[in-house]
This record gives sequence, structure tokens and C-alpha cells, in this order.
Amino acid sequence: MSMFETAAIGNPAYTTTLPRLPESARPARRLVSTALQLWELEEAEDAALIVISELVSNAVAHARRESIRVIVTRQDDHVVQLAVVDLSRELPQPRPSGADDESGRGLALVDALSDGKWGAETLPWGKRVWAELLVAKEQPGG
Repeated sequence: MSMFETAAIGNPAYTTTLPRLPESARPARRLVSTALQLWELEEAEDAALIVISELVSNAVAHARRESIRVIVTRQDDHVVQLAVVDLSRELPQPRPSGADDESGRGLALVDALSDGKWGAETLPWGKRVWAELLVAKEQPGG
């Protein structure tokens, strides 16, 4: 996996291009984990790893073409944005799922873990699906 820092164009960010395969969730999680450690924002890691896994999973299931791009951006001292870009312009739609359904809960998890701060936008060549996580830094002595 090649990881690129893109801070020169705005907020600090790391990005990589991965094959559109289920196995790409692992290097995507590694990218997120590495970025959070470098930024000393490990408090968000558990939620971030679930969110990026769901975003990658959604792109693998519903996108077109062979690759996806994963982007981790530090918005400020307490907010991290996770995004997956793919080459399909079809926006994700949350759907209700029953207790016996084996899929369909990914966007509900993303919504819950991001406190509803997620979205999708079309791009000229595809779409970008993103979620923001608030990092609750531990206070000294507590």
C-alpha cells in the first residue's frame, strides 16, 4: 500500500488508491490507524476503523471499475473526516434492515458513529462518500 500525505493542498490528509476488493478494507483500516496515531488522535480509532470498513465495503459492493480511493483528513484538532471515492455516480441510500438481514446496516452504523455527520456527493467521474468523527480528547487527570 502506498500512502501519500496531501497537507500541501489544505488540511493534513493521507490517501491511497486500493483495488475494489473486499480485502482492501484491511489496508484502508491500516491507513486510518496510522494517520490517527501520527496526529495523536487514537481516541477515535475504534469508531474510525468501523466507519472506514463500512465505507469501503459499500464501495466494493456498489461501485464500478477496479479501484477506490481512501482519504483520511484532519479537519481540526477534534474532527477527522474519512472518505472513499469511487467511479460510480450512484449515491448510497440507507435502507431499513430486519433482525435476520445479513447486510444493509452499514450506513446506519456510519450514521450512528458519526452522529449523523456523513454524506455523499457526486463528482464528474464518480462519487465521494464521507463521515466525520468528533475526537473527544481525554482531559489531564481524568
